[in-house]
Amino acid sequence: MQAVSPGPQTSSRPARFFDDDARWTAVRHRDPDAEGEFVFAVSTTGVYCRSTCAARSPRRENVNFYATPLEAEAAGYRPCKRCRPDLPSRAEREAELVAQACRQIEAAEEELALARLAQVAGFSPHHFHRVFKRVTGVTPKAYAAAHRQSRVQANLAAGSGVTETIYASGFNSSGRFYEAVSGMLGMTPSAYRKGGDGEEVCHAIGRSSLGCVLVAATRRGVCAILIGDEPGALRADLKARFPKARLVEPTPGFAELVAEVVRFVDDPGRTEGLNLPLDIRGTTFQRRVWEALRAIPAGETASYAEIAQQVGNPHAVRAVASACAANKIAVAIPCHRVIAADGGLAGYRWGVERKRRLLERERG
Repeated sequence: MQAVSPGPQTSSRPARFFDDDARWTAVRHRDPDAEGEFVFAVSTTGVYCRSTCAARSPRRENVNFYATPLEAEAAGYRPCKRCRPDLPSRAEREAELVAQACRQIEAAEEELALARLAQVAGFSPHHFHRVFKRVTGVTPKAYAAAHRQSRVQANLAAGSGVTETIYASGFNSSGRFYEAVSGMLGMTPSAYRKGGDGEEVCHAIGRSSLGCVLVAATRRGVCAILIGDEPGALRADLKARFPKARLVEPTPGFAELVAEVVRFVDDPGRTEGLNLPLDIRGTTFQRRVWEALRAIPAGETASYAEIAQQVGNPHAVRAVASACAANKIAVAIPCHRVIAADGGLAGYRWGVERKRRLLERERG
C-alpha cells in the first residue's frame, strides 16, 4: 500500500489518519473528519474517491490510499464521477460562496436582504443562513452590522460630517442612523469624530499570577484587558489607545469586575467562562476573527489558517495574525488559543510564556 505523508497538524485536530487501518476505518464509516486528509483508489475499477464517497464500499484488498488526488492520478487512477475528488470539497465551495456574499455585503450601499444573498449563492435562505454562520461564526445580519460600524467609524474618523456619514454608511434615514449609532460607537458621532474627546474610560489594575492586569471599561462594557509587568506601562498603553478620552477612577463595584477578570486569568479553564459585557471596537475583518476566537472552546486551539478558513478568506492568514495582535481584550477574546500550523505557540501580544501558561491551565 502507498503510505500517506502526514501534513502539519494542530492540537485541536488529532492525527488520526496516519496508517492504513485508520484510513480504512474512516472510509467504511464515511468519517467527515477525514475529508481532505487522503483519497482512496480501487484497483478493480481504476477509480479514486474522497474518503467520504457514498458509493458502495469496495473490498479491502483492492484499496490503495494516496495523500492527494494528484498522486492517485499519477498512479493511473481517474476521479470518481459521484464524489468528484478532483474538485474542491463542499466545505471549500461553501467557504468561497460565503466569501463572495461577504464581498457583496461590503460593496452594497444598503443592507441586503437574506433572500437576495441566498439566491445569489444558490441556497435557500434557511440553508444559506446556517452555512454563513458556520463558516464565519456570525450571522449575515451581524456581519453586515459590523461592516456598517467600521464604515461609520472610518467616515467620522476622516472628518466627515454626520449627514455625509449617514448616507455613506448605507443608512437611508437619520432616524435609523441615530437608533444604531450609540451601540456602534459608544458615544455621540461628534465625540467619536474628535477621537473620543469627552468619553470616560474607567480603569483599575489587579495582580494575577501572570503579572499585572489592567481592566478598562466604558459605559458599554469592558474595552480593554491588558497584561504586563509594570502598572505604569499598562496605563500608558491604555492612554495611547484612547488618546482623547478621560481616564477616570473606578466606580463603586468596579473592584469586583477586576477581581473576576483576575480569577479568570489565574484559572482560564473554568467551565462557566468569563461572561462580561464587552465594548469591542475594530474593523469588520478584525471583529470576524475575534468572534471566531471566542468560539474556540477552552483547552483547545486552532491555527491561523483554520481561523482564516472560518472567516471565509482562506488566504488571509497574515491578516488573521494581525487581527490577533490588535486584540486589546486579553483572555475574554482568547487570542492565546491560536497557534502556528506546526503546533508552535508563535507570538502573543502579552508574551509567549504567558500564552504557554494560559494554555496549560486550560488543559488542566
